[in-house]
Amino acid sequence: MNCCNEKPIIELTAGEKLCKQHFTEYFENKVFKTITKFDLIGKEENLGVAVSGGKDSLTLLNILNKLSKQNPKIKLTAIAINEGIEGYRDKSLITAQNFCDKLNIKLNIYSYEKEFGMPLDNMLKVLDVKPCTICGIFRRYLLNKKSKELGFTKLATGHNLDDECQSIMMNQFKNNIHSSARLGPKVGINENKNFVQRIKPLYLCTEKEVTTYAFVNNILDNFIECPNIGKSYRAQIRDMLNDFEAKFPGTKYSIVNSFLQILPDLKQRFKDAEVNYCSNCNEPASKDKCNACKYVEKLNKAKNKPLIKIK
Repeated sequence: MNCCNEKPIIELTAGEKLCKQHFTEYFENKVFKTITKFDLIGKEENLGVAVSGGKDSLTLLNILNKLSKQNPKIKLTAIAINEGIEGYRDKSLITAQNFCDKLNIKLNIYSYEKEFGMPLDNMLKVLDVKPCTICGIFRRYLLNKKSKELGFTKLATGHNLDDECQSIMMNQFKNNIHSSARLGPKVGINENKNFVQRIKPLYLCTEKEVTTYAFVNNILDNFIECPNIGKSYRAQIRDMLNDFEAKFPGTKYSIVNSFLQILPDLKQRFKDAEVNYCSNCNEPASKDKCNACKYVEKLNKAKNKPLIKIK
């Protein structure tokens, strides 16, 4: 059923067809309701927004900017990580900077090359490691460390329902329930001053909805995928879920909604898990040294240079 007499631009999972205006209203209300339902943003925040220049992060920044205008006590600052992927990240960061300039939001950019000694492209030449493994470790490390330095009360990321669904299934297939306990609209199990609380306002929005919103609202006119994604385990899970969704519409919603019902029990189960700190950089770690420092050591050995300690 169509929403009105205007030409529809999208058909929702439930079958409703929406025009541009009604879809935009539907999408933005959905994000605001998610923020309220899961208590993601307080009345006063120094809110960091992780941006990459892609559809998800720019859509998120656009909507949070509207929220900030309604409540000036919510201060927005953007943060981006330049992994060093030639022909991809350099281009997307130009898009991110232009969009931040348009919204008059400060963008802080940090690079692997400056923080860890070389860009990701070079790391993959000297280490036998899957791109997404080392990239994810360094990215999470920098986002948390720099968010603390910038004084963020929370860090909003552009993860959507598809992303969460993939993470849930990856953890199930790998028997990694502890990691699942850290998922959800609010990332983590317990509050910890050494972790900046990460939140996902797009949590209940499908990738199809996010993409549609970005294009019809002139936020992004093209989509470039990371050249390394095809080598990842996540890509295999993504394709499997997309196939199921095409055959059985609503599959992704069902997975995420059923997960939300058991998430409180998972967080309760692991709430007493001890948090260790890296002996090298003092960032949170599962063992004596964090994975970021371990990979920096490997990089320095591969370069036959003295160890560079992360400060």
